[in-house]
Amino acid sequence: MIRAAAVFSLSALIGTAVSAQDYVSADGAMMRGLDKVNGETQDLDIATGGSAIFGDLRVRLGGCRYPADNPSGEAFAFVTIEKVPSQEQVFEGWMMASAPALNALDHPRYDVWALRCKTPAAE
Repeated sequence: MIRAAAVFSLSALIGTAVSAQDYVSADGAMMRGLDKVNGETQDLDIATGGSAIFGDLRVRLGGCRYPADNPSGEAFAFVTIEKVPSQEQVFEGWMMASAPALNALDHPRYDVWALRCKTPAAE
């Protein structure tokens, strides 16, 4: 129930933000994964439509959007995360870089969140 409310809130927020300003689709996103058991982090550079492996998870990026007038100001990434090799989906939805806990992966060992979209200014 809480997760559904968070997804609805994020969708409403993105819908409101999109109507207030123009957003641009990026070629990819920078994601970060945390292994909560050993405390190690790994940055994942994922192209739109591509995926990366983190631990026993496959992180797929459906798209990343950012404000046209402020490319480094915010990032919204649509992510699907599944277990490897079973392909059991454990997360699907929008992640917001400025509020990673708003719609987060619920996994006992791993955390994954969006850092930023890949933009010409960020390269």
